[in-house]
Amino acid sequence: MKARTLRRIFNLWPPFLFAGIRVQRLDDDYRYARVKLKLAWYNRNYVRVHFGGNLFSMTDPFWMIMVLKCLGDDYVVWDQAGEIRFVAPGRADVFADFRIDEAVLDEIRAATAGGEKCLRWFETDVRTASGEVVAVVRKQVYVRRKRR
Repeated sequence: MKARTLRRIFNLWPPFLFAGIRVQRLDDDYRYARVKLKLAWYNRNYVRVHFGGNLFSMTDPFWMIMVLKCLGDDYVVWDQAGEIRFVAPGRADVFADFRIDEAVLDEIRAATAGGEKCLRWFETDVRTASGEVVAVVRKQVYVRRKRR
């Protein structure tokens, strides 16, 4: 699937659409993505800041999908674990950037070359437009070569 098509699907997908989450950019080579979560009356928590579940949701599928698309059909890629650390109250729209470089992909290819699994942690800061960190999300991705 083309990245442009997947970005449009994400932006119409009810869990993102109704939470105020928008994929602003997804590069054709799946090496970079930018996601925005707007702050609105319907996605605030009791103390009127971003609901933590939405902060985690805005980051959820990207590392797994980006690794899968970059490695290709010869690999099995799954989310293994995830964690979030709240740093500051989210009182404005927030953004998450995902970037994967060739060195990381080479590391994963080398680790899985003999059929072994690779568990790789990825970290994403969720920031306001001014750069203030609101949350840090870590996702562990499981990767192995498909058995022939």
